[in-house]
Order: sequence, then C-alpha cells, then structure tokens
Amino acid sequence: MSQTDTLLEFIKHCPTSFHAIKEIKQVLSNLGYQELKEQEEWDLLPQGSYYVIRNDSSLISFHLPSRLTGGFMIGAAHSDSPSFKLKPNPELIQDGMVRLNVEPYGGMLVSTWFDRPLTIGGRICYFDQGAVKRSLVYIDQDLLVIPSLAIHMDRTVNEGHKFDLQKELLPLFRTADSATSFLTLLASETGCSEEDILSYDLFLCQRTPGTVFGANQEFIGAGRLDDLQCAYSLWNGFIQARESESIPVLAIFDHEEVGSMSMQGADGTFLSDVLGRIARSVNMETEVLAARSFLISADNAHAVHPNYPEKADSSSRPKLNGGIVIKSAASQAYTSDAISSALFRSLCNEAGLKVQEFVNHSNIRGGSTLGRLSLSHFSLHSVDIGLPQLAMHSSWETAGASDTDTLIQAMKRFYSSDLLEEDGAMRFRY
Repeated sequence: MSQTDTLLEFIKHCPTSFHAIKEIKQVLSNLGYQELKEQEEWDLLPQGSYYVIRNDSSLISFHLPSRLTGGFMIGAAHSDSPSFKLKPNPELIQDGMVRLNVEPYGGMLVSTWFDRPLTIGGRICYFDQGAVKRSLVYIDQDLLVIPSLAIHMDRTVNEGHKFDLQKELLPLFRTADSATSFLTLLASETGCSEEDILSYDLFLCQRTPGTVFGANQEFIGAGRLDDLQCAYSLWNGFIQARESESIPVLAIFDHEEVGSMSMQGADGTFLSDVLGRIARSVNMETEVLAARSFLISADNAHAVHPNYPEKADSSSRPKLNGGIVIKSAASQAYTSDAISSALFRSLCNEAGLKVQEFVNHSNIRGGSTLGRLSLSHFSLHSVDIGLPQLAMHSSWETAGASDTDTLIQAMKRFYSSDLLEEDGAMRFRY
C-alpha cells in the first residue's frame, strides 16, 4: 500500500481522538514499546522504548538512547477535530421524530455537516462489579443525518444564512414509535445494561470515506485530515528513525480544537510532567536537556484556495503537493522564528524535501497551535509547521497526495538527529 492508502486506512479507524490514540498505541505495542502508568514509579533503561497515555486521548512516546549527549527531539500533533458532541439525555421528541441534542466542539464549517450519513463514536463509562469501567464505541452504520431545510421554505438561503446551532444542527435519529432508544443502542454496543451506563464522551462522526481524486490522482479527500495527516506522519517518522544521542519524543494531544486547556491538552502539564520524569531518570536537570532540545509543532496549514486567491498573503502562498509549510506570525501565534525556521529548512534542504512558507493575510486573523501553548510550560526552540490543505475544519477536507511522505521523511531525519550549538552556530547532526 502507498503512504496515501495507509493514511486513509488510518483515518478510517480513527473517528475520534480516543480511537486515534488506540491505533497509535497498537502500533507502538507491536514494535515492543512498553506502556507506562503515571500513577506508578518508572524504571527507565537505556535503549528502552516507552509510551504513556493520559485520559485515553493523548499519548507521549519516547526512546532512551544508549548514549545521551543531546536533549529532547519533540514532534507534536493533535488527535481531535471539530465535530458535534452529544449532550446528556440527548433524545428530543417532536412530531413523531426523535433527534439528538448536540453542541459544537471546535470551530467547524457548519454547512458541511448537512445531508450526509453520520454515526456516533467516542467513549462510554459504565458501572461493572463495583467499579467504573470505560469502553470505546463506534457504531459502524449509517445512523444519523442532519437534514437541510428545503429551498422552497427559505428562498434566500443561498444569499447567506446564519445557523441556529441549538435548532438547525440536531441530527435525526429515529421515529418516536421505534423501540431502539439511544441508551439501548449504547448498551448493545458495550454489552452492559442501560442502567449501568453512567456517562459518555460521544461525538458525531461523518461516514463519507476518504479517497484519492484528481486527473492524476494528485489529491486526497477525507474527514479529520486536520490533524490526523500530521499525527500519522509524525508517528511514522518516529518509528522509522534510527537511534541518535538525543531522546526522540512523539506527543499527540487532545483538545487542541477547543483551546488545549485540559489535563490531556497541550496547555496542561502532560508534556512537562513526562519530560521531567525522564530527566530525573537519566540524572540530569530538565533545564539542561531543554537547552539542547527542539520542538516541531505540526498542525495542517492553509493552502491558497483557487476560488479565493485574495484570502492568501501576497507573497507567501502555499500550494497542495508543494511540500511542508513553515508557519510564522508577528503576533507569536506560531512559535517559528528566524533560528528555528532556518534549522528546520536546513534539515529539509539536506534531504531534498520541499518547504513552503505561510503567514496570515494581514486583514485576516489566523488561528494558533499547540506549540505556543506547550512552550508556556516547557521552553525550548520550536517551529510550527503543517501540510497544506483546503476546506480546513470542513467535515471532509482536501490535501495533496504527495505531501504526507514528505513530512514522514522530514520527521524520520529529525528524530534521527541531535541539535548542536558550537561557537554561536546551530545545526542538526544527522
């Protein structure tokens, strides 16, 4: 299978952040990585490979070299994407129909969720033998739809429409006389009784499969390309890298789309907690290791939209299949500066990998990334990058078919490198 086919297969199995972490965990376990528990003492050994998961939806993995002279070589992406989250007691009955009550998670392109097959995925907590247990759920069927209002009932809809999220975005679930209730469906998926279901983190999942398209099969389309395309590229580069004299770290965070302010988000202490425990295990100060470290924050970037070319900056205009995008902003919304950008560009240039630049149009406010939030807890050199895409935050996004492998090769080289500083000059030693 090509990298594109494997990426689409990965996305197919990752309808939610919980499923994404499960998939990455399985790959690492199969390669002999040992799972660590935060509530236990860690006995870390040279040439040991490890991972730790927080709250089922964020993961940090690392490898200790046989000889440590460098610091942490960190690549970070996120596991979540905009969607709709189910509220408690979600069934709403009206006019013989049952809809599910949902609320927006992250900033999505709302119109793209109408009139397409949807289902439910996420995590359920239930009571079993005196304890709270949890189980991942994905109902593998076309279960729901959010139907549009016919144009005959709103003749001005194509002139612009402001959506009422509490009213118009509720998915159709069943008829009121159906015996299959929401809890009945969940219980059948987990094998527990309805009465034992205590709570859940469940989301709407779009069912349109990912595909390769274009006259020369040069594009890919799928849901959750932001940011599973980067997450996939990072962990592939991570597991393919050879051992260096630094500590390679793979960090996949949840909750980036809603601000990262959670125990498993980039604005929490997960990364600094893990790096601190690693530093203590190798009998070094965290600050010393940080000074030898580098962070690549990978989150997809906006390509120039051919229908809206005026929305892009005048001189920095990333294109699909044009390679990795370095993102920078005077506001420091991105962590890239002259030093970190130059170091990353030199790494790519030496490997013959294509690199582009992105800055926001000065009249358009851009987003932020998990890199800036991570640096508020653990300071080191950092660059923000991404792969170019269109329709970001749509339920079905578009990207370039060749860009994934470019990022994999860059991350493989990065994770095989050490950051050196001599006489004021810095470079990656590969």
